[in-house]
Amino acid sequence: MEKQFIIDDLKLGESWRLFRILGEFVEGVETLHDLGPAVTIFGSARTRSDDPVYHKAERLAELFVKAGFAVITGGGGGVMEAANKGAAKAGGPSVGLNIKLPFEQAPNPYANLKLEFKYFFVRKVMFIKYAAAYIALPGGFGTLDEVFETMTLIQTRRVKPFPIILVGSDYWSGLLEWIQARLKEAGLISPEDMDIIQLIDDPEKVVATVKRFVIV
Repeated sequence: MEKQFIIDDLKLGESWRLFRILGEFVEGVETLHDLGPAVTIFGSARTRSDDPVYHKAERLAELFVKAGFAVITGGGGGVMEAANKGAAKAGGPSVGLNIKLPFEQAPNPYANLKLEFKYFFVRKVMFIKYAAAYIALPGGFGTLDEVFETMTLIQTRRVKPFPIILVGSDYWSGLLEWIQARLKEAGLISPEDMDIIQLIDDPEKVVATVKRFVIV
């Protein structure tokens, strides 16, 4: 009988977790539904404010806002902070989708539209659903996860083929060479799958490329 009580408690806990997950989806949709054209910028939370990558992220976000886009980030420090800072400085919507973590991730002060998530997968849905392009600067496991999930969704035609642009040749070129040599040459991906991603370093060219795909 005691075992049955434990099982029932676990089932009840799982049921209530579903309501919390649904609540995060509802809050995200209600908050972002009228955002308008937007880009999502991915990158490391650990990038320092004196790093050239930080300044490039800030510049990119500023240019996107001036081109008529909102900017979405993960809401934390580093590249995310820089992008929110650039977007806010340009007077545009600066969206921070923060994640509750026991370390490292704290909301930056530059997002003027903020949401906080407990569940990574709900947050990633919002990154992808409300953006018309995805820009990735250097980052760690989280950035790689976001980039590859977005690539997979486009490859499998679960979302529209919006641009995925990697910024930083010195950081990303080795990964692209590995994908070419290990995945494409082995037939593990189709040759056209390489077209899903682009490598562009210049912020002005990044914005111009997105504008060719998206009417603002």
